[in-house]
Amino acid sequence: MATGEERYAKFLEYTFDTIAKYFPDYDHSPFVQEKFFTDWSYDQEWGWQMNRAVVGHNLKISWNLMRMHSLKAKDNYRELAEKIAELMPAVGSDLQRGGWYDVVERMLEPGQKYHRYVWHDRKAWWQQEQAILAYYILAGILGKEEYRRLAQESAAFYNAFFLDHDDGAVYFNVLANGIPFLMGTERLKGSHSMSGYHSFELCYLAAVYTNLLVTKQPMDFYFKPLPGAFKRNLLRVSPDILPVGSVKIGACEIDGQPYDNYEAEALTVKLPDTKERVTVKVTIVPTA
Repeated sequence: MATGEERYAKFLEYTFDTIAKYFPDYDHSPFVQEKFFTDWSYDQEWGWQMNRAVVGHNLKISWNLMRMHSLKAKDNYRELAEKIAELMPAVGSDLQRGGWYDVVERMLEPGQKYHRYVWHDRKAWWQQEQAILAYYILAGILGKEEYRRLAQESAAFYNAFFLDHDDGAVYFNVLANGIPFLMGTERLKGSHSMSGYHSFELCYLAAVYTNLLVTKQPMDFYFKPLPGAFKRNLLRVSPDILPVGSVKIGACEIDGQPYDNYEAEALTVKLPDTKERVTVKVTIVPTA
């Protein structure tokens, strides 16, 4: 996105082709297979993972397949993204109280109807992020009302229970009923497994997908590039990998003044030749 270089797109395509080829395991489980040996045979005895499923990893595959589908449209990307999206609510979410669970057993034992929790029935902040973004991008690109409902319900659970209105940021885990779980390192806002990443990404991309793809509202984006940082002084301002032609530049300002040296459909701004850092404001608008 930053360089426009084809070699990065080809590496992404190779990566997503690999995921689509090897990760599905629907003859045995509604969850993808996550661990492999070098010959792509299944490793179901590794560490804590064993033969277990991380709910959010499935949802993240669906979300990112839809991003890649906008860069390189392939039926198998979309089909796998939708298959995951349709399977996950029944096996990975709390259909009564809302929210998404953490780690469950990939396989059902004889006589079982539900995939057992591995350690607990708590709900982690990052699983919610991946559900929200998966269903919002699916709703925005494919237009299905069911995906929009799941996105909004996932966001509602997150907004109701994960925001810490006293100390700021978001909780690591909540109990199944939404009460914050504040034991050990999980009471902290930073630890071996928690930083701002999933929170910042969620805020940014949920806004992008909701406004530009779902509700069709313009958004302003701000940049402050270093002089000479981009080849040919070409700043690429696409906010994410979105469907080709779905958005364009509606207006641009540099240091608060109107600026018209940009390509609206290409989502690029030709920066002025200057030794000083400039502030670039770009208004991105949906095309339909």
